[in-house]
Amino acid sequence: MSNRKPSPETDRASTLAADIRAVCGKLKRRLREHGGGSDLTPSQISVLLRLEKDGPATVSSLARAEGMRPQSMSAVVTPLDEAGLVSGAPDPADGRQTLMSLTAKCLKLLQESRAARQDWLTATISQKLSAHEQERLQAALELLTRLVED
Repeated sequence: MSNRKPSPETDRASTLAADIRAVCGKLKRRLREHGGGSDLTPSQISVLLRLEKDGPATVSSLARAEGMRPQSMSAVVTPLDEAGLVSGAPDPADGRQTLMSLTAKCLKLLQESRAARQDWLTATISQKLSAHEQERLQAALELLTRLVED
């Protein structure tokens, strides 16, 4: 273990990192509140977003992608199927497999949820931040973007 004292720059970076995590977490929760408030679990939301991004998939491929056992993924997918958010169809490449895909109902729900979150955030920025503050927020966003770029 090192007896070195952290430098002021390291202390500042550590404080900034903690503050960014806290603010992003709170923003995420606020966006979730304004997104239509579904009763879906985080695992179910993750599956829906994965199907939206990657297209139809089998339960076993979803399980692999999410780091779960297929039986556990079945417990995630079944309520989505029962709610009419996903549906299964035979895999054209292997009729023994079932490809899960998003239903029109789910796509509409995702679109409405995103629109509600966008509307809330747009209104909040407009109401709470002056034009100058919005410019500063844009500059900060550019810096945050640089942090997450590969």
